[in-house]
Amino acid sequence: MIHHCLLLFALFYSGKPQLPIDTSDKAFTIYLIRHAEKNMESGNPSDPELSACGMQRAQNIKLYFSTIPLDKVYSTDLVRTKSTALPTATSKGLEISLYNPDQLEDFAKQLIENKENALVVGHSNTTAVLAGLLAGEALGDIDLAIYNRIYQVIITGKKRQLQLLHSSFECSE
Repeated sequence: MIHHCLLLFALFYSGKPQLPIDTSDKAFTIYLIRHAEKNMESGNPSDPELSACGMQRAQNIKLYFSTIPLDKVYSTDLVRTKSTALPTATSKGLEISLYNPDQLEDFAKQLIENKENALVVGHSNTTAVLAGLLAGEALGDIDLAIYNRIYQVIITGKKRQLQLLHSSFECSE
């Protein structure tokens, strides 16, 4: 009797899945953040650089993502977003891919079709909106004083889960 049980166990369990795994339902995660604090005295009010605090936050973001696998890092084509994304992209050996913040619906579709773990750096009027598009929820702008939110959208097949995280970064300036 024990021998039959072991034989049945051996027939049904080989240590490997017996059925092919559907990789189209592979989970991937998209993280969305607003750019770090900008220096409004930098001489270019339409495209300012990061402030000292913003540069510290960009380094803190790099630390936050140090153990999180990323396949892509996206940014709008402005100094503050690219400067926020750069430390993380560099630490991961990735180039920054640019996206158009005026075409969020198309970009959301592209992110879902790519099925990659990604970091997207945007603005107060695009970050939450894009997170909402990815998760199938209506979200609005972020208050201009808020820099510590991390939107995490986990996508598995047609299932989408949105989580709002907060960084504990405190500027030491």
